[in-house]
Amino acid sequence: MSAKSFPKPSELPVPEGAEGWEKLYPYYLVFQDKLKAIEDEKFWFCDSQHWPTVFKPFETVGTEFASKCLGQYNARHLMIPTAKGIDFRIHLGYLYFSPLPVPEEEIAARVPEFQARVGHYFQNWDTLLQQWKTKVLGTIDEMETLEFKPLPDMVPMEDIISGKGTDGSEVLLENYDRLIQLAYQNWQYHFEFLNLGYIAYLDFFNYCKEIFPGIPDQSIATMVQGVDMELFRPDDELKQLATLAVELGLQDRFAKPDDVDVTLASIGAADGGQKWLDRWAEAQDPWFNFTVGNGFYGHDKYWNEHLEIPLGYIADYIRRLDEGQDIMRPKEALIAEKDRIVEEYRELLDGEQLATFDAKRGLAATAYPYVENHNFYIEHWTMGVFWRKVRELSRTMHGYGFWEHEDDLLYLGRNEVRDALFDLVASWGVGNPEGPIGPHVWPEIIAERTALVSALKTARPAPALNTPPEAITEPFTRMLWGITTEQVESWLGAGEEGSDGVLKGMAASPGIVEGVARVIMDADDLSQIQQDEILVAPVTAPSWGPIFGKIKATVTDIGGMMSHAAIVCREYALPAVTGTGSASTTIKTGQRLRVDGNKGTVLVLDGDHAATVVEGPGAHSHQHAVTAEEGATADV
Repeated sequence: MSAKSFPKPSELPVPEGAEGWEKLYPYYLVFQDKLKAIEDEKFWFCDSQHWPTVFKPFETVGTEFASKCLGQYNARHLMIPTAKGIDFRIHLGYLYFSPLPVPEEEIAARVPEFQARVGHYFQNWDTLLQQWKTKVLGTIDEMETLEFKPLPDMVPMEDIISGKGTDGSEVLLENYDRLIQLAYQNWQYHFEFLNLGYIAYLDFFNYCKEIFPGIPDQSIATMVQGVDMELFRPDDELKQLATLAVELGLQDRFAKPDDVDVTLASIGAADGGQKWLDRWAEAQDPWFNFTVGNGFYGHDKYWNEHLEIPLGYIADYIRRLDEGQDIMRPKEALIAEKDRIVEEYRELLDGEQLATFDAKRGLAATAYPYVENHNFYIEHWTMGVFWRKVRELSRTMHGYGFWEHEDDLLYLGRNEVRDALFDLVASWGVGNPEGPIGPHVWPEIIAERTALVSALKTARPAPALNTPPEAITEPFTRMLWGITTEQVESWLGAGEEGSDGVLKGMAASPGIVEGVARVIMDADDLSQIQQDEILVAPVTAPSWGPIFGKIKATVTDIGGMMSHAAIVCREYALPAVTGTGSASTTIKTGQRLRVDGNKGTVLVLDGDHAATVVEGPGAHSHQHAVTAEEGATADV
C-alpha cells in the first residue's frame, strides 16, 4: 500500500554535518517549533523547478522577493476569488510552498473586484504591457549605474572647495540599499502580467474542459502555440550567427570555442571575419544578458560574462548545418497544427458558445507569450545585472580582507551585508590603522556556513511535506508546478512506480520517442549532451534552448503544463514528460527510454529496474484528431 502522507518537516533526517543549518536563513524562512501544530497541518511541496540547489544565505533574496510578489498580485492587486498567495519556507536548504486558499465566505465579495481589475488589464493590454517594459528597462538602466568602488585615501579637494560636506561613503551604503530595492521593484513588476497570462490561459482551459469534457490538456495548449517569444531571441541570434558563419566559410575558425580570445582573433583575421564580428557584437546587447541557469543563484553563468558559452552553442549549430540539419524552430508546422486543432474544435460549436470560445482563445493567445517573455527581462537581464553588482561589491570587501574568496559575500544574509558595510565605512572614516572588525569575524562564520551548505547538498529534497489534501484544485499549483492530485498519489507510491521501470508525470508536450538517456543535474554539464539523446533533469531552464534542437525528448522531476520545460518543448516540437518526481535520481545516463508525451509516461527499457512490459514502438510528432469523447459537449 502507498503511504497516505509525506513526512513532517521534523521527521526528515538532517544530513551529517548540517546540524544547526537553520542559522543560515532568516527566522521567517524556517519552520518554527512554536508554530509546529499549524505548519504540520499544511501541505507543502518542494519548488525544485525554480530553486533546484541549496541556498547560500544571500541567495534567499530571489525567493523572498519572487514568492512575496507572486502572492501580492493574487491576494492584493487582482483579488483572485479563490486563491491568495503561496506561503513559503526553506527546509534543509530547499524551498517549500503551501498555497493559501480564500475562505469560502470571502469568495463572493472578491469576484466583482477581480473582474474590474482584470478587465482593466485585458482591455488595455498593449498599452499597459508597453508601460511595463518601460518600467522594467528603467529599473535595469538605474541598476547599471550603481558602483561599489574602494574608498579613497582622502576626500577629493574639489569636494572641499564645493562644500559638499560628505565623504562619499554614503554612496556605498546608498548604492547597496538601492540595488536591493531595484531588484525588489522589478520582482513586483514581474508578476504584474505573469498572473494575468496564467489567468487568461486558465480561463480558456477551464472553458474548454466545460464544453469539451474529454479534451486533453495538450490539445488546449496546442491552440495557443507557435508564437514568436522574446525568450527565444537569444537562441535565434546564435542560429543567425551560425548561419552567417557558414555563408562566409568560417567554419574552421570555431574549432576551439572555449578559448574566446583565440577564436575571435582567428575569425577577425579571415576574409569576411569582420562582418561576422560586427554581427556578433550587435547580438550581445541585450540578448547575451542570458544565463544558463535561471537567475536565482549567485553562481549562475551569464553569456555576456562567459562568451565561451554562446560560442560553443554557435559551433554546435555550425556542425549541424554542415551535416545538413535544419536548426530552425518548426514555427510554421506548429502554427499549422494549431490552426488545425482550433478549427476541429470550432466546428463542434456555434452561436454564443463559438463566440465565447473565440474570445477566450484570442485572449489566451495574446497573453500567453508573456508567460515566457518575462523571464528574459527579469530572471535573466535584471538578475544578471544584479549578480554582477553583487560580485563587484563582494570583490571590493574581499580587498579589505573581509573574507577569503572573492564571492564569499554570498554566505552573508542581505541585512548582514549592510552591517558589514557600515563596519567598513566606520573604520575607514575614523582612519583606524587596524581596519574594520569584519576581517576578524566573517572568515570563521563563512567557513562554518560553507560547511553547512555543502552538507545540505548531500541530500535531495523530499518532494512534499505533511498530508496532501484530498484534491488539489489551486490552478497555479497545477499549471506551473504540475502538482496535481494524481501526481501527488504517484509520488506517495514512487517506490512501486520505479520498481517496474515506469515513471508517470504530466503529458507536457506530445509525441513518442525512444532513445538513450542523458541525466543532467547541473547546467555546467550541458556540453555532455550528444545528438539525439533524451534529456533527463530535475528541471530545465528556458535558456537551454540551444540544446533542444539536439535532443529527442525531455523528462523532468517537476513542472506542469505551463512550466518552462513544457512550453519550450512544445515550441520546439519535442515530446516532454514533466513532474515525474524522481526521474533524475532513478534513471541513469545510457539507459534506453521510451518517452510518451501523449500519456505522460516514461518507460525504462534496459538496465536497472527496466520495465517488464514493453508496448509496441511508435513515434508520433503530432496529436491525433479530435475524438468523439474529446469533442463531446454538454450542449452541442
